[in-house]
Amino acid sequence: MKPIALLAAALGVALSVATPVSAQNAGQIAAVRNGANCPRCNLFQADLSNLTLKGKNLAGARLRQADLSTAVMNRTRFAGGDLRDVNAYGAVMTGASFARADLTNASFVGAYLQGANFAGARLSGVNFSGAEMDRATGLKQSQLSQACGDDSTLLPRGLSIPRCR
Repeated sequence: MKPIALLAAALGVALSVATPVSAQNAGQIAAVRNGANCPRCNLFQADLSNLTLKGKNLAGARLRQADLSTAVMNRTRFAGGDLRDVNAYGAVMTGASFARADLTNASFVGAYLQGANFAGARLSGVNFSGAEMDRATGLKQSQLSQACGDDSTLLPRGLSIPRCR
């Protein structure tokens, strides 16, 4: 192979490795902001704050570092999604499904999570201070022991949560 062809091939490989494969998808974010379902979409760092998006299908979506603060997302499916580091301060998510979702280090401070399904969800480092979730389903003590809350966190009967530091 000629040196120029080798250089071009090497440059092509280098560029494909350097390309951010997991960067957000602005088109998908815009579609969701306009009310579309978007399962398995890349919504990395999406600003969905203050929106009303009830009953949407975002199952398996990548919402890592997204802002869902004060959003109303009742009956929305986040099952199997990547919601690490999400800010859902004051969000209303009645009946939402977080089954098998990764919520590591998310903030649900003051969120309304009645009837939300947390079966198999990863809750390591999640802040549930002030959250209302006494009618949430699928929660196990082992999950909540990895999260934190405060005296105003409402949990299903028989479950407890460590205090946030």
